[in-house]
Amino acid sequence: MSDYPARWESEVVLSDGGTMAVRPIRPDDAERIVAFHERQSPESIYFRFFSPRPRLSERDLDRFTRVDYVDRMAFVGLIGDDLVGVARYDRHRARSDAEVAFFIDDAHHGRGMATVLLEYLAAAAREAGISGFTASVLPQNRKMLGVFTQAGFTASSRFEDGVIEVQLDIEPTPEALAAIEERAGQAEARSVERLLRPSSIAVIGASRTPGTIGHQVFHELVSRGFQGPVYPINREGDFVASVRSWRSVLDVPGELDLAIVCVPADEVLRVAEECAFKRVQGLVVLSAGFADRDEEGEAAEIELVSYARRHGMRLIGPNALGIINTDPAVAMHATFVPVDPVAGRVGLVAQSGVIGAAIIDAARQIDLGISSFVAVGNKADVSSNDLLRYWQDDPNTDVVMCYLESFGNPSKFSRTSRALSQHKPVVAVKVGGSPADRWEEPEGWPPGATAAALLEQTGIVRVDNLTQMLHTAGVLADQPLPRGSRVAVVTNSWGPAWLAVDALKAAGLVPGEPVDLSNEADPASFTDALAEVYASGHVDAVLVIYAPAIVGHYRRVGEAILAAAKGAGPVTTVACMLGEHRRGLLTDGDLRIPEFPFPEEAALALGRVTRYAAWRSQPVGHLAELSSPAKADARALVAGWLTDAPTDHRTWLDALQAEALLACTGLAPAAQVLVDDADQAIAAAHLLGFPVALKASGLERLSKTEAGGVSLDVHGDDEVRHAYERMEAVLGSAMHPALVQVMVPEGVECRVGVYRHHVLGDVLTLGPGGAAAERVAHESMQILPLTDADAERLIDASVLAPLVTEAGPAAREALIDLLCRLASLADAVPEIVAVRLNPVLVVEGSAAITDVRIGLLPYVADSRPRVRRL
Repeated sequence: MSDYPARWESEVVLSDGGTMAVRPIRPDDAERIVAFHERQSPESIYFRFFSPRPRLSERDLDRFTRVDYVDRMAFVGLIGDDLVGVARYDRHRARSDAEVAFFIDDAHHGRGMATVLLEYLAAAAREAGISGFTASVLPQNRKMLGVFTQAGFTASSRFEDGVIEVQLDIEPTPEALAAIEERAGQAEARSVERLLRPSSIAVIGASRTPGTIGHQVFHELVSRGFQGPVYPINREGDFVASVRSWRSVLDVPGELDLAIVCVPADEVLRVAEECAFKRVQGLVVLSAGFADRDEEGEAAEIELVSYARRHGMRLIGPNALGIINTDPAVAMHATFVPVDPVAGRVGLVAQSGVIGAAIIDAARQIDLGISSFVAVGNKADVSSNDLLRYWQDDPNTDVVMCYLESFGNPSKFSRTSRALSQHKPVVAVKVGGSPADRWEEPEGWPPGATAAALLEQTGIVRVDNLTQMLHTAGVLADQPLPRGSRVAVVTNSWGPAWLAVDALKAAGLVPGEPVDLSNEADPASFTDALAEVYASGHVDAVLVIYAPAIVGHYRRVGEAILAAAKGAGPVTTVACMLGEHRRGLLTDGDLRIPEFPFPEEAALALGRVTRYAAWRSQPVGHLAELSSPAKADARALVAGWLTDAPTDHRTWLDALQAEALLACTGLAPAAQVLVDDADQAIAAAHLLGFPVALKASGLERLSKTEAGGVSLDVHGDDEVRHAYERMEAVLGSAMHPALVQVMVPEGVECRVGVYRHHVLGDVLTLGPGGAAAERVAHESMQILPLTDADAERLIDASVLAPLVTEAGPAAREALIDLLCRLASLADAVPEIVAVRLNPVLVVEGSAAITDVRIGLLPYVADSRPRVRRL
């Protein structure tokens, strides 16, 4: 048998939120295949084999389980030790395509297993050089026909001799990738929904002793009115808090959706095994003593999560505080902390349970309602990424708050949070986390630069502390997004008004002249002034400041503000009631006006909300992608250069190789010729035309001096010879080979690069080029992929923006085009780990590339479908 490809082994999420293990088939699967076959209906067997086949022969089993993993490949799906699905392809003799077939357990139809297995088969087939799949399907087998039509791949079919012959192109078209990612996202959301909306719960380790974690969790679930049965599991007693208890989940009658695990760490795996046998759908493990303790605990955590996934269960924790869902149809308070959230429409995820509980308490003080809360603990399985995807579709959540110590999988975080932020705002506090959660930045980049870029580009509203998070989320949850940056200040006190104006300007907003109602203003004056401001159509937001005179009229002024705000329409309204904070003061039914203790805090929140509104309204743009022929050409070139290259360090391309690679995306450096001596340099200069530039190719970085490897504006044979000889004397072997290049027109000097960040992937950078690069280290960055709109924003965010604008619209378009082409090349060729174009001279209508450095590193891809893996 060929070597077993263990790299394909994985756990995946199914369409109903359950999990399944996927791996290549093995000879020892024969007994599982027999047991699987015996469970299926005669109709299913007929659909698969086109004939009755109640039993499989030894020859069948040998052929099914022994494959070469190249021309013949098969994947199996398992839940626990039960084989629940098998998919295979067999390459047609003397052809580039293969025949594909599936068989899914009757008990698991409709869970998306066939689609997952097709994704894996297609990935393996592409790697083996197979061009497409064929399949013969009986017309009655509508489910299998549905798998092909819904997969997203290009499919065609014809009816022949009573059978539908299907042909499937397995190249990952944008449509196929979008379909795969959408299915995966929906599956992940459903897997979290199973945890947050259970119909029955077991509390394992529910103690009879008040004050213990298990007892408190059970008490909170029951006393808060969970809308379903709650079963206390206690191996020692017969009842807990006057409720009958059970010694094991295996003794509980009926089905169980969720288990809250509150037992010592060394008992958790045993509990998980019992839950798997009971077919529990999910676990929330409050027990500590895993990766939070030591390496041995981390190993136990890995084993626990792997076991849970293989048996169809998602897991929150370990070391979690618990979960809350305030929806009256669920009313789940599965935590031992007696917090009392206001029901509302803000989702909350926190890595620290203690911080999460404090946020809930603080949110209650300002009437900010919570829809659901998860303290992910060690986030060994379910992470903030999974929750963000769940809240994207959750009809009960409009805003999300995150307390983050790390991003988990940053690339997944980027995709998920950006998709969510397009529709629902995400407010995040990002702290340092543990050393394992931090990463080194490239040389010259400030600490945290890429983390900041990641948050900014995904639309996340980043705040500095928890108070700002609550204030900002309050505005987003209870007020419309501002349509612009114009703010009116309505007040009865001149001093706080100007304090507010300064703070609003500092937040990037445009305040008008304050509307001063004087100290003697009565509540009706606030109503009238606000109504006039709202009706003017000249403001996007209003900040109301009330300062009491000798006698405060907070309640009456609050009522007046609320009365006017009912006619605010799309205008955002916030208020500052100086000297008073009373719950419900600015709340009337569904109308709530966020209240701040001081004007500066209101201005900060308005500034963040306005920037988010602007981000959400900006165009997405078109993704920069290489054409399929250009991609194939680029990959072929790189594969040839790396044939004998070392695998442990970069291979830097020479100037002509770099030119050939750039040509695949339609880019070209200024005309140039490689030379080995002064005579060749003179000949090249005549070929290109004087004046020319003479450059050394063996230096890591060039500067505009002969000692730095560059001689510019060289005229005539003698100047070329003398420049060559002087540089050779100083630089030695670094001068060989030398480069003769045409002089390009003066323009805006830019430095453009691509850096392979070991956590975030490819990062595109833009900054000043040439000599300015040494003086101004600041570079703007964009985490790939890149759209043309992203490229525009990258230019606008850079220190080069004024210079590019001055150069004219055609120069700007040329730089956008260059950025998009370079990004598409980096995205298409994963072996590219570093690119430096310095300088790029942007002039009217063109971007001239003068120096190119491209670094390659052999790339070993994880071919498993990315979005399906856990």
